[in-house]
This record gives sequence, structure tokens and C-alpha cells, in this order.
Amino acid sequence: MKVTVGGSLKLAFRPWVEGLEHIPAEGPAILASNHLSFSDSFFLPAVLDRKVTFIAKAEYFNTPGVKGRLTAAFFKGVGQLPVDRSGARGAGEAAIKSGIEVLERGELFGIYPEGTRSPDGRLYRGKPGGLARVALATGAPVVPVAMIDTEKIQPPGKVVPKLMRPGIRIGKPLDFTRYQGMEHDRFVLRAVTDEVMYEIMKLSGQEYVDMYATAMKRQLAEAAKAEKEAGKAARSALAQAEREQTAKEKAAERDRAAEQRTEP
Repeated sequence: MKVTVGGSLKLAFRPWVEGLEHIPAEGPAILASNHLSFSDSFFLPAVLDRKVTFIAKAEYFNTPGVKGRLTAAFFKGVGQLPVDRSGARGAGEAAIKSGIEVLERGELFGIYPEGTRSPDGRLYRGKPGGLARVALATGAPVVPVAMIDTEKIQPPGKVVPKLMRPGIRIGKPLDFTRYQGMEHDRFVLRAVTDEVMYEIMKLSGQEYVDMYATAMKRQLAEAAKAEKEAGKAARSALAQAEREQTAKEKAAERDRAAEQRTEP
């Protein structure tokens, strides 16, 4: 996959990279990145010599049909692990377990602390569960990563990607071994997550929003729904007004015709 997918991406898009020296040559490490695009999970592994394992939603792996089998084979080939997201708590525990297993093998584990793609290119509050708990349970260093401009390559709704150079900026590893054994302390989990997000913000230059991206997506969806309903109501009111105006004009025509018939 590094030869085929990775080679094609580097040849076509020529991503620039800063801070490759911060990736450990061997041993476990967590790559904590912002999340701007579906392609983030491909660009980052493409520029590294080592394998990176990310978690992906289970739908990519269990969709029926030929297309589903090809999709599953592709995601397995690029080193992604399926996680069932049907239950929030179950999904979180599965992600943590998967991350710990990857790190115990001495490999690189990739994770997006925001939990989902940014809806507008800004950096959102990190979720304290997965990243911090995996880091504290394993003692693995956390390497902050900033993906830059990947959302511009293929914005939502666009089928054909735009050929441009995205960037990847890698920061110095963060050591949280001082908190080991405290992975169930919610204040420690929050502190670890916020420290990582602060480093990602410095690397990416993104505006920081102190709310979860999932909450913002709900707000945007509700606003879009309200706008759609308002537009529908406005069109309905306009159509009703046009019908009433047409009825008035027809009534006026009938009155004029009646007056003409009664004239001597």
C-alpha cells in the first residue's frame, strides 16, 4: 500500500512535511492529529517509513457486495482497524482496546482527538477518553501532528480532487508518564487532552473552538433543517398568496362580466 497508494499520493500531490525527525525510528508512539479530511489517514502514513494504524468505522469493513468487499480490503491494506460506533461507550472502549494492542506491539497508533472531521476547518475541543487513556495506559509518547489544507483537496460534495500541495507538520513528542496509573481520573484526562490540542493548535495555526466538533455538526444540521423548513414555509405562503390573488382577479372578472350583461 505504501508503494501503490502512498507513492501515487506523493507523486500527484507532493505533500510537504516538517518535523519528520520527531517520529521515533522504532518503538510505540501515538500520533495525535487534527482532522480536516477523509484523506488525512492516507497522507500521513504515505510520508512515513513506518506503518501507522488508525481506527475506522465498522461500516467500511462490513458493507455487503463486491464494492463492500473491495472497500474492506482497501482499508485493511492501509492499516485501519474497524470499530463499531453504534454505541458511544462501546465504540470508545473498542478504540481504547485497539490502540493499546497496537502500541503493545511496538507500532505507531494514529488517533484524531476531535473524534470527527472538523465541519469548518477550525480546531475543536479534544475528547478526553481515547487519546489520554491510551497514552496513560501504555506510557507511549504522544506526537502532535497538524494536517494542513487537506480539506481543500476534496471538499464535501466534490467528486474530483483538486491537485494541490497539502502540508504535514509534526511536533516534538509529549511525555505523560508522570500521570501513569491515573487514567481513570477525569481531570487528568482533560489536562492531557488539552495539552495535546494546544500543541496541535500551535502547529496548525487553526482557530480553536472550545466545544466538541460533534456538537457543532448537530448545530449546523439543525440550522440547515430550520432553514430548509423556513424556505418551504415561505414558498408555501407565496403559493397561497398567488392562489388568493388569482381567485380575486377571477372574481373581479366575473363581476365586470355581470355588470356588462345588465347594462341597457
